[in-house]
Amino acid sequence: MIDAETLFAPASGFGRAAVAVIRLSGPGARDVVTALGGALPPPRRLSLRTLRDPADGSELDRALVAWLPGPNTYSGEDMAELHLHGGPAVRMGVLTALARMPGCRAAGPGAFTRRAVLNGRMDLAEAEAVADLIDAETEGQRRQALRQLDGALSRQVAAWRAEAIDCLAAAEAALDFADEGDVDDAGLDAALFCRAASLRDRIAQVLRDGRRGERLRDGFTVVLAGAPNAGKSTLLNALSRRDVAIVSDTPGTTRDAIEVRLDLGGLPVLLVDTAGLRDTAEPVEAEGIRRTRARIAGADLVLALVPPEGGEPDLAGTAVRVLTVQTKADLLAGFQEARSDGRLEVSVKTGRGLDALLDAIQAQAEAGLGQGEALITRARHRAALEACAAHLDRLCAGAGGPPELSAENLRLAVRALGEVAGHVGVDDVLDRLFAGFCIGK
Repeated sequence: MIDAETLFAPASGFGRAAVAVIRLSGPGARDVVTALGGALPPPRRLSLRTLRDPADGSELDRALVAWLPGPNTYSGEDMAELHLHGGPAVRMGVLTALARMPGCRAAGPGAFTRRAVLNGRMDLAEAEAVADLIDAETEGQRRQALRQLDGALSRQVAAWRAEAIDCLAAAEAALDFADEGDVDDAGLDAALFCRAASLRDRIAQVLRDGRRGERLRDGFTVVLAGAPNAGKSTLLNALSRRDVAIVSDTPGTTRDAIEVRLDLGGLPVLLVDTAGLRDTAEPVEAEGIRRTRARIAGADLVLALVPPEGGEPDLAGTAVRVLTVQTKADLLAGFQEARSDGRLEVSVKTGRGLDALLDAIQAQAEAGLGQGEALITRARHRAALEACAAHLDRLCAGAGGPPELSAENLRLAVRALGEVAGHVGVDDVLDRLFAGFCIGK
């Protein structure tokens, strides 16, 4: 990669702290370190230096400086880190001095990781795993991100791509050397289609994973549904252990969906309180009910709340898993956490049944998300693998057809696999990915 600019950015959070870290990367990193701190520290050792502003020689801070010569660095370039005292004035003084130095530029979101990808230190799937690791809120998300960062998807796709390239080479040989005596067209075609079909079936098997990886990244969505005053908002507050929703005896209080994130057994769960389901002519409430139906359709699990006076919500046609919950069970005669009809009884007033309900939600989340073992974690991965499988399927369906068409389908399959790790056509993907990164990463 050719880039004459040296990037700099804070790699730690803003605000008052014990230590603030500023990261540099680029061909001028060595000159920046010596201009600020004098003698260059030994490689990969923290050394105490007095940092001075090159413009006027004023002292900026006494800091620990790490000099990291490339290419064996995170970005693949010369890098350095300045471990400053964490006051905002100290950090701003050093950043201001860096901004005035020739060839230095403040880094944008994900700029260091983008250079790591362009310099071959990691592929695109691994860079996405870095973003997922930063955003991980639960143990399951952390495990999945670390597995991807370790190259689980990249290694598998590389093996598939190598096999597809071998098939393509065989197809090209049949085209280019058909007049050679040692090339058996019929035998070569039979072997090629057999290998392609096997590769297609293995990719298709991975695609049949219930989208566990994407769902683990986004969270297991649980929608609370029921008639007005069924206790949805009260239950949401109790499960989240904080007052996030307004509770009122007036029907139709909840109009917009209210979301709360929970960590259940290391898995991300998104609880969604929704508008009460009923027939109404009031336009705002009707819009809330329409949105409720939409959230139910996209949920992983629906809690159908039934108050003591009855009124089970109409969820006919709902394709997702439904768990019926009897609310306000303290008003019932004879409390049963788990009834013979499969309902769970809960009482927010007494707290009974809440733990059983959380256990039931966690069990559903574990069944739906797994424990971070999915290979596919993003919609982009899935789209590329589906495209590859489709090209291989067309190849196998066209067995015995024009050899040029077979070779073209293999070329497209190889290209689709290359998109996963970023070997081809990823400029737009890079822009979208790194726009969501933290500055300094």
